[in-house]
Amino acid sequence: MKKTLIILFILTTITTFAQKDCEYSSNIKDSIGSYKATRDYVMHEKVFGNSQTSLFFSLINADGLMSLNLQMVQKSADFIPAKCLDKNSKIYLQLSNGKVITLIGITQETCGNSVRNNNENCRILTGYFLFMKETLDDLKTYPISFFRIKFAGETNDYVAKEILVSEVDKKTYNPDHFFMDYLKCVE
Repeated sequence: MKKTLIILFILTTITTFAQKDCEYSSNIKDSIGSYKATRDYVMHEKVFGNSQTSLFFSLINADGLMSLNLQMVQKSADFIPAKCLDKNSKIYLQLSNGKVITLIGITQETCGNSVRNNNENCRILTGYFLFMKETLDDLKTYPISFFRIKFAGETNDYVAKEILVSEVDKKTYNPDHFFMDYLKCVE
């Protein structure tokens, strides 16, 4: 009985702390420079009635400059009010140790693109945010518990779930460990 419990404990520990594989949407290195971008990762999803909002993060390293790509995709049969990003936009990440890390927006003012598809309104907003070098070690060490996005004119708060099962693509995500799992992919 003891041996079974020990083996079960070891397998659980190995599975829990296993490294995530790096998956890239782009990985280019040539005479001009280098560019790596991880695949989009679901950080938040809200499906309610006939509307859906999804937040995606991806990490980018362009010639040594690391940034976070935020993409918000909204779909609804109803009108979707615009959310905008500007040079004053920020993302605040609260880590499990209580520390708050700020990512600075580098996007000029944008309110995204609106598309109509099969009687459904879609709005896609994309923005880029810079890391401060001294914050990377904390992001690799501690899970995030909460994040706040400061849009132009409003602020929205999101809880970083430990486990998120997407209603859209039916995959399982771990938003709280996003940086712990994927920062290594773009360093």
